[in-house]
Amino acid sequence: MSKPKDTGRKSDGTFAPGNTLGGRPPGSRNKTTLAIEALLEGEHEALTRAAIGKALEGDTTALRLCLDRLAPPRKDSPVSFDLPPIKTAEDAVTASSAVLAAVAAGEVTPDEAGRVMSLLTAHKALVETCDLEARITALEAKK
Repeated sequence: MSKPKDTGRKSDGTFAPGNTLGGRPPGSRNKTTLAIEALLEGEHEALTRAAIGKALEGDTTALRLCLDRLAPPRKDSPVSFDLPPIKTAEDAVTASSAVLAAVAAGEVTPDEAGRVMSLLTAHKALVETCDLEARITALEAKK
């Protein structure tokens, strides 16, 4: 009878640390990426000049490509509106009301407000944790 083949996997099906039986070694690169880089070897400057030339001739796709490399579109923008200081969980509720008022007034978009509310929720959790820690410390000091 033959011995079962070692798959190099843990009981949950994932690869075990240091496993060389599956996947690429750490730091190795994808074969397709390596092949493309080999094809473009030494041609980067010529390709860039060609794209710039096309853009200057009025090719809108080439122009967009060049501009996206020079000034990529922002993925996020700063949001500016007044929020009260947040030192207690109750302050976080007041701040969330201010965010909702800013949305209603058209000062911020609902998407921006959602991201700010996520920050407020995380900050509120930290404030509550800090408050609980202080209360526990005070109770332990009484003993």
